[in-house]
This record gives sequence, structure tokens and C-alpha cells, in this order.
Amino acid sequence: MAVTIDQLRKWKEQGRPISVLTAWDFPFATLLDQAGVDVLLIGDSLAMVALGYSTTLPLTLEEMLYHAQAVTRGVNHALVICDLPFLSYQESPQQALRSAGTLLQQAGVAAVKLEGGYPDMATTVHYLVERGIPVMGHVGLTPQSVHQFSGYRRQGTSDADADRILQEAIALEAAGAFAIVLEHIPAPLAAKITQTLAIPTIGIGAGAGCDGQVLVTADMLGLSAWQPPFAKAYTNLQESITGAVKQFCDEVHNHQFPQ
Repeated sequence: MAVTIDQLRKWKEQGRPISVLTAWDFPFATLLDQAGVDVLLIGDSLAMVALGYSTTLPLTLEEMLYHAQAVTRGVNHALVICDLPFLSYQESPQQALRSAGTLLQQAGVAAVKLEGGYPDMATTVHYLVERGIPVMGHVGLTPQSVHQFSGYRRQGTSDADADRILQEAIALEAAGAFAIVLEHIPAPLAAKITQTLAIPTIGIGAGAGCDGQVLVTADMLGLSAWQPPFAKAYTNLQESITGAVKQFCDEVHNHQFPQ
């Protein structure tokens, strides 16, 4: 049975953790869905892991739509959520509505995710939700603000920043967000936010006190040249793929393949 937003809420109430991974194409989406992941996030991290950019900022809505269409073709079980790319929603709630509507209508995703807290983002979230578009929030380290943060540094380490992030999460819930990603913040802060909110929190580098956990799939599979310190590689596909390709090349060059 397909995962729904209501199911995520029930899992939080039951204390059942939520698994989330990123996807950017049909083959990976199919494999991850068949393996039983609860939520597939078409993250703007695909700008880096699939398109070779150094940040998420160059990714366009058109590129995101292309990848979202590929992902949704491979999914039967997981809830599919798609990031709104940089500058596709910050200008106004109306711009956000057009961008989100494009992804729901043309790619068939179930919801969108946007970065940032209050007051502007909470206003935008409320505007979208009131018009029938489910929204996931994202606070803490927000990669689209990488230059403002001077890199991918941990957020919420001072009392003032921790309180700001907490208030942003509260504002996003009040605006109608159905869940919130908490990225690269201290575990006690993430646990406090999780206990404060009625909606699920999905952590990435935020400790074990969240309602779910998300990783960038390329990091999880050992495909990234570099990965953040809080990521865990469950295998090393980069090594396996490189070895297989070298073996193929050697066999072709030595007239061993085909037999």
C-alpha cells in the first residue's frame, strides 16, 4: 500500500521511525521503492550528485521537473516529495504556487519541500497549503543559503540561533507544513523540536531524537567523492563499479570478452 501524509503522522504518534532517501532517476527510484523506503525525496542535492555542480544553486525548475518525472515513473509504494529549487519560490507565494503546481501536475509528486522558516516562508507555506499543495519544511542548515552561512556549517549552536530555529519550526507547523527536515543541528535541539511539534521531524545530521532519518542516497551507497561527517556509507559502490568497469576493459582489450 502506498505511503500517505496521514501515515507519516500516525507513525509519529506510534513512535515508528520514518526512512527517507533521495532519488534522481528511474533506476534508483525503482530500487529504493522496491527495498521499502518510506519516503523518496527528489532533493536538489541532485545538482551535485547527478549533474556535477558544486552547490544546489544552479539547479533550475525545468531540470528538477525532468528528474521528478523520471523518479515518479519508478515508484509504487513510497511517498514522493520534491524540493523547490533555488529562486523558484522565494520571490512570492504566487511564484511558489506556480512552481509547486508544475511539479504536482506534470511530474505527479505528492508534495513539495522548501527551505527556511518565518516569517516569509511560513506565509508561503500557508499560501500553498490553503490551495491544496502539501508542504514539507526545512530548517537548520539550508543548503540554498550556503553562501550566507559561509559553507555547510552546523547551525543552532548558540542559544539565540537554537531559539530561532525552534521558532521557525513552530511557525512552519502553524502554517500547515505536514513535516519538517532538521539538518545539521545539535541533537538536543532536534529532540526538543521533535517533542514540541505534532508533525513528524526528519533528521539529517540532527541526532537520533527525530521522528525519521534522511540521507542523500549517493552518500549512503558510497558513490560520493565527498560526504558530510554525519552521513553513513552502507556500501562502497564507487569501488565496486570502478572495479567492474576495469575488469570489462581489461577483458575487451585482451580478447577475453566476448568468449
